[in-house]
Amino acid sequence: MSSWSSADSAVSSSKEQSENDERQTRNWLDLPRDVTAAILLKLGAVEIITSAQSVCTSWRSISKDPTMWRAIDMRNLGDLHDMPYDLEIMCRHAVDRSCGQLVDINVEHFGTDDLLKYITDSTSHLRRLRLAWCYGISDEGLCEVAGKLPLLEELDISIGNINDDGIEVIGLNCPNLKSFKFNTQVFTWPYIESDDEALAIARTMPELRHLQLVGNKLTNTGLCAILDSCSHLESLDLRHCSNINLEGPLGKRCTEQIKDLRRPNDPTNDYFDASMRDSGSFDEDYPMGISDTDFLSDDDYEDDFYAFSDGSDFSDNIG
Repeated sequence: MSSWSSADSAVSSSKEQSENDERQTRNWLDLPRDVTAAILLKLGAVEIITSAQSVCTSWRSISKDPTMWRAIDMRNLGDLHDMPYDLEIMCRHAVDRSCGQLVDINVEHFGTDDLLKYITDSTSHLRRLRLAWCYGISDEGLCEVAGKLPLLEELDISIGNINDDGIEVIGLNCPNLKSFKFNTQVFTWPYIESDDEALAIARTMPELRHLQLVGNKLTNTGLCAILDSCSHLESLDLRHCSNINLEGPLGKRCTEQIKDLRRPNDPTNDYFDASMRDSGSFDEDYPMGISDTDFLSDDDYEDDFYAFSDGSDFSDNIG
């Protein structure tokens, strides 16, 4: 009896293990579509296009859903020459996939006037636009598209070529703007004072709730203009604004009027961390449980990858 019991136990254990393995194998493919979409969205646009969409036909189908591209985050560390693909070509492809539903996009380090025009020609629903470190975007380019951004609520044009002209046009055309970042590279500006940008903000952005001006050349005059005009401000970042003196009545006013105030001498550690954050990477090993029979062919992957390679042309045939 004991030998039969042992055999039965072994068979039962083997069967349970087989069933567990089978469940584990099909779990990823059996996930509801919305759950899989939520997982893919954690990866970011570059990882979806270069890696995740090539895992299986199911993931590829989900990756083509326009709702997956309402937000396109292509942030990077600026090492564009080391990339095996062209971010601008890839970004245009991602914008096309949104089918006019795009509301949020980040093209830091590689945005250009032409790309910005392509984006704003493709959607009238943008609410968040991040153009930090985009030296390829000019005042003229920003002014050209400002009229196509009536719903814009958040804008980051830190560290680039934009000046008070671009700021003013944006303010006049984007009445819903609530958050504005216009930081410069952090260093001291000896004997250089300018309130042009601060006054442009004060004149045209009365609905601001959040304003970041790290390293700006504004003086107390420009700051007072902002405080007078932007009465809804909740947070104000003045770190490394070396021409600002918050001693006396102005400092008291800032403390009373602004809930979250960053003073000129406050540490900038988190500012540098935020500027240099990585977008993450896709795990080289595919998740457990995806069947080999559901993988795309090498040709499917190579067609997409070639379309975004440096020096190649964007292809209308890319699916």
